[in-house]
Amino acid sequence: MLGVAHGTVRAGRGEVTAIAIESVAAARERVLDATNRGVGLRIAGSGTWLDAGRPVRATETISTRELSGIVEYVPGDLTLTARAGTTLAELREATAAHGQWLALDPPGSSDGTLGAMVSTASAGPLRTYFGTPRDLVLGVEFITGTGAVARGGGRVVKNVAGFDLTRLITGSWGSLGVITEVTVRLHARPESDETVGIAIDGPDAVSRVRQLLRRLPFTPYACEILNGTLARIAGGSQTTVVMRLGGNAEAVRAQREALAELGDARDVDPSVWKMLAEIEPAHAMVFRSSGLPTDIERAWRDATTLASQVEGTMVQATPARGVVRCIVPSTPSATDALRRAFASPVTGSRIGERLPAELWSLCSPPPTADALSAGIKRTFDPHCVLNAGIFGEPT
Repeated sequence: MLGVAHGTVRAGRGEVTAIAIESVAAARERVLDATNRGVGLRIAGSGTWLDAGRPVRATETISTRELSGIVEYVPGDLTLTARAGTTLAELREATAAHGQWLALDPPGSSDGTLGAMVSTASAGPLRTYFGTPRDLVLGVEFITGTGAVARGGGRVVKNVAGFDLTRLITGSWGSLGVITEVTVRLHARPESDETVGIAIDGPDAVSRVRQLLRRLPFTPYACEILNGTLARIAGGSQTTVVMRLGGNAEAVRAQREALAELGDARDVDPSVWKMLAEIEPAHAMVFRSSGLPTDIERAWRDATTLASQVEGTMVQATPARGVVRCIVPSTPSATDALRRAFASPVTGSRIGERLPAELWSLCSPPPTADALSAGIKRTFDPHCVLNAGIFGEPT
C-alpha cells in the first residue's frame, strides 16, 4: 500500500495500530478499507492530545503527521495553504520571514499540527482580537467516511463558496472527515508587541476587567485572567490579568496608559504566552465554562471555589469571550471534587476537554444528541468509522 507507515502506539485508552498517511490517496484507501472491514479509525495529527474528547471506539489510528508541507503561500494575499500534518512551528517559521503570522495559539506545543488545530477548533488567548479557527480558516480539503475527497471554501479571502461546509468541518473533531489540507488567512506582525501584567484583587476584580474592556477604544491582542496558582508564570502570586498589546509604538504606549485604572502595569516576558499554552500537565483533567461575557463573574467564582478545594488547580479566564478554563490535577480526590462540581447547574455551557470516562456524562450532554447533528454524522460518515464516540454518539 503506497504512502502508508505502520506502528503501534498507546493512545491514552488502550493500544491501537497506528497508520501514518503520506498522501491523500493513501488516506482515502485507508478509510475505504476500514469501512469494508467494519473497523473504527481514531483520527489524529501528531498524536500529542489523544486523551482529549470522549472515548473513541477504534482499534486503529490514522495519523496525518506525515502528510505535511506548505502547498502554496502568497504573502501579498496574506493566505497560506498547507497539508494537515504541517506543524505550527513550521508555519511560524515560514511566515515570520515575511513579517506575518497565523494568529492562533492553541493549548499545546508547537509540535501540534494544523489539521488537528482546525479539527478541534482549538484557540488560545489571541482569540480575543483575532478570533478562532472558524474565523481564520478559508478552506479545507477532507475525506469523508465514504471515501469521498471533498473541498470547502477556497484559497483567497473573498472566495466564500462552500463557506458553511468549511465551518462545519472546523471543530468536528475528525468525526465527519479526515482533514488533509487547510487554507488560512494570515496577519501582518505589529511594529510593537508588548505584554503587561496587573495584579487584581477583590470580589469584583473580574467584573472590573470585563467592564474596562468594554470601554476601551481598542481591543488588546489577548487578555487573560490567571488565578494565583497560574499567575506564577507571569511573575505574580495573586490573581493577575495579563494583556498583550500590539500596533505601532505610539498606539501601544496609549494602550498601556488606558489600563491605569486597573492598577500598576508591569512588563511581563512575552514567553508567558508559550508557557501558558504548554503548562497543561499530562493526564490533567480539563474543562471550560462558556457563556455570555456578562456571566463570567459567576463562572470564575465557581472555578476558583473548585481551585480552593483541589490544590494545584489552574484557572484561566478570557473575559472578552466569556470563557473560563480549568486545569485540574488528576487525583482521586480531584475526581470526586469534579463530580460534585458537575452536579451543580451552570450558566451557559460546560464543555469537557480532557476527562476520565466516568465524568463525561456529568460534565455536559453529548453534543450530537439532537436529530440534526445525528443526520449530519450519517451523511458524512454513515458507517460510523471516523472517531466514533468522540461526541457521545451511540454505537
